[in-house]
Amino acid sequence: MSETPEQRSTTGKPMVTGTPRDLIHIRLASFVLFLTIALGVLALVAKATVLVIVLAVVAVVAIVDVMFAVRRQRRLGTGPRSTG
Repeated sequence: MSETPEQRSTTGKPMVTGTPRDLIHIRLASFVLFLTIALGVLALVAKATVLVIVLAVVAVVAIVDVMFAVRRQRRLGTGPRSTG
């Protein structure tokens, strides 16, 4: 089966259909993950163990959210299908 031009971007990378919901989950979770790591390092330096534990739980939740969003995107397929 040959690929149609709309299945690749202008840079040649394969296109994947993504819902806005999944993209928002991935972007927000990655931002939250960045903040939790930064604040976690500061909390470790300040020896605030309770805060480190809370931030670690938040980081795990963000990672799981990204994993589910990526899984939902993969279930959609590998790009738009040409009917012509």
